[in-house]
Amino acid sequence: MLGKYLFRQIDIAPLVFFRIVFGVLGVLDVIGVWIYYHLYKNTFNPDQLQIKYYGFEWVQTMPDPWLSMVFWLTIVAGLGVTLGKWYRLSATVFALGFSYIFFLEKCNYLNHGYLFCVLSYVMIFVPANRAFALDLKDKPHLYTNLIARWPIFLLQFLMAVVYIYGGLAKINIDWLRALPLKIWLPYKKDYFIIGPLLEQEWVAWLMSYGGILHDLFIIPFMLFRKTRVPAFLICCSFHLVNTMVFQIGIFPWLSMALTALFFPHDFPRRLVDFLKQKIGLIRKWALRYEIYADALQANMANLASVRKSTFFLSLVITVFCIVQLLIPLRQYRYESNVAWTEEGHRYAWRMMLRGKTGSGYFHIKDLASDKEEKTVYASSFLTKRQNRKYKSQPDMILFVAHHLRDTYQEKWDSDSVAIYPHFRVRLNGRSYQAFTDPSVDLAQEEWSWTKPWSWVLPVDLDAAPE
Repeated sequence: MLGKYLFRQIDIAPLVFFRIVFGVLGVLDVIGVWIYYHLYKNTFNPDQLQIKYYGFEWVQTMPDPWLSMVFWLTIVAGLGVTLGKWYRLSATVFALGFSYIFFLEKCNYLNHGYLFCVLSYVMIFVPANRAFALDLKDKPHLYTNLIARWPIFLLQFLMAVVYIYGGLAKINIDWLRALPLKIWLPYKKDYFIIGPLLEQEWVAWLMSYGGILHDLFIIPFMLFRKTRVPAFLICCSFHLVNTMVFQIGIFPWLSMALTALFFPHDFPRRLVDFLKQKIGLIRKWALRYEIYADALQANMANLASVRKSTFFLSLVITVFCIVQLLIPLRQYRYESNVAWTEEGHRYAWRMMLRGKTGSGYFHIKDLASDKEEKTVYASSFLTKRQNRKYKSQPDMILFVAHHLRDTYQEKWDSDSVAIYPHFRVRLNGRSYQAFTDPSVDLAQEEWSWTKPWSWVLPVDLDAAPE
């Protein structure tokens, strides 16, 4: 049953559509990171500490021009994906380059960056270059207008995971109180035209509950023909509002493109047919491609081509989907408030759920001599973004503490350096509360995939706002 569904032949048009959108968005995103974070903010300077993802500490930055060359190579590879040129190589290089840039600095984590990493590796294996691609010029035998359904299913599945887990995560005590939107939106009051509207408290309530309903029900509504068009219009409105208010990069455009894949599989062809009637240049290009495609199909020696084992591929797809379903569930194995402790927060599609600010310092002591003591504010060696982010996120606090441990072990020539954290955090407008246990030596603490942060103090959700 599953094999029949995954390998039923469908139009290749939606996969080609997504390949082009994915490539364009990927190129724009990498260019933006290169210009803003690398050239302007100097985020990846080898002389500057980068806060690493645990498990990926081995991903190290490089000095220029080598690092810029990685960006340029990734951009060129993204263009190759867009145009379908040397597709398999281009997709592989883009995936490696994009994920390398992603893992350089944890403070730059965005959900769309993680989603793009996953998608980039999926795109390596899908046959997205078998129509409307430059690869066909040298390899016309690749052409087909039909593909198995599984590539589109995977893309639809990933979008459904993002939406549904994002909606479930919003069902929490703060979001149901319209927090943190009630705090964030008034800061947008100077925005052109929409600014005065964003000051109104009811807008925060509307966006909060509208966000839950959108995320939980957009996929079910996209599955049915009668509700598909109005659901997609609501989806586009939702993402365009988010773009105007929060400037969250390519994520809204990526989400709209993935959601569009729930339309009938010939929707890109119907869109081109509509545009042909309105725009002469598109009509000219479309006619030339149709003639070219007809010639390719007439000369194809074997339409079926070589088919891989459907059982093996079905098994791989099933395992991939199970992994994507399990990763976000990590947050539910902890008893703590995820917005406070961050336990299971990343890769779980917990989007826009908390506003946190922190303050604090480390007390460093040499336990052997009991003489050397020092109070260190990490702002002295972190960037402004790192200093703002790390003080409210335990994994980053631990990483910085270990950096200080290693630094002072060498500086004091001692293996008995202790690092005691003194941090306070404010969650979603509440008053500042003690965040870390100052009696715990972080030099002795280790990060774990499953172990909760025993040194993070509990949050009082009833604390009065400031």
